[in-house]
Amino acid sequence: MVADPLSTVRLSVLDRSLIRRGEGADGALRATVRFAREIEALGYHRFWVAEHHGVPGVAGSAPTVLAAAVASATTRIRVGTGGVMLPNHRPLVVAEQFGVLASLFPGRIDMGLGRSVGFTGAVRRALGAEKDAAERFGADLAELLGWFSGGHSRGVTAVPAEGLRVPVFLLATGAGAALAAEHGLPLVIAQVRGEERMLRAIDGYRAAFRPSALPGTSPEPRVIVSVNAAVGATAEEAALTQLSEAWATVVSRIRGVFPPLEPPGEVAAREMTGRERTLLTEARSAQVHGTEEEVAAALTGLVERTGADELLLTLSAHDHGRRLDSYRRLARLARLAVPAPGAGTGPSRPGR
Repeated sequence: MVADPLSTVRLSVLDRSLIRRGEGADGALRATVRFAREIEALGYHRFWVAEHHGVPGVAGSAPTVLAAAVASATTRIRVGTGGVMLPNHRPLVVAEQFGVLASLFPGRIDMGLGRSVGFTGAVRRALGAEKDAAERFGADLAELLGWFSGGHSRGVTAVPAEGLRVPVFLLATGAGAALAAEHGLPLVIAQVRGEERMLRAIDGYRAAFRPSALPGTSPEPRVIVSVNAAVGATAEEAALTQLSEAWATVVSRIRGVFPPLEPPGEVAAREMTGRERTLLTEARSAQVHGTEEEVAAALTGLVERTGADELLLTLSAHDHGRRLDSYRRLARLARLAVPAPGAGTGPSRPGR
């Protein structure tokens, strides 16, 4: 009998700490920490947070700080970043930050990295990272990995990172898939409208993958597919759950600013222009939603087409309760089992 693909891949969660209308950034951040505890109780494998700067509707601007709060509030689930945008930071500082996290929470920290820079020129200038900063991503990545191995001869030791094995993951944007293969890292890639480009990137990654002896790398190619998915008692309920985030994406495309999430009922009742309707259709085209049976079929097909080792699920809704219900239904679909408290995931240092 062939195993159900959803029961053979890991399920994890990415939360971007989106702000709801009428809620401050402090409320969104506290909601992320509370949500992480709920996700851990459901048996998910990882809980990752993201990095965005100067965005009115996103509170998650300091992912390593937020990851520390999440790890402190949980006991078992792996905690990481999806991701730290390396062009915005010096590699030594990133190594030190993850060294602190891994020392405080051994065996539970993931270092997910991306190459995006600030969305606007003003944000990039404030960060000191102009658009061309992304072009040095490969060199910065090599330097960052080197700080963990002690391979630098600068008279500097990355304390407490040196010698730690912090799993590293690379988000596929632009040349991300090729760099992940070159450095022997797991690939994190988002499901997009029209899968041909994604599937080509995954195939190229697997074909070009070269194992590395550096700490935190993977002995074989691993693919994590990120997908926005919502499950409801009805397909209409699930679609409504995703509507607030989709509409915020439309606003960001038109006005250049991602706003706080509006109640989905208000969005549904809004009179939209032709352009707004087109952008909303595009924003929703890569989303998966439906009943448990419909979403199970969609995610099973995605796993079969991509050969994914893991699904990184993301869903931001105006209603916290509706979002949690969706993740509860997804956990039931995959028959997630909650490990015993304190169950480890591997040594933090070689030989430990």
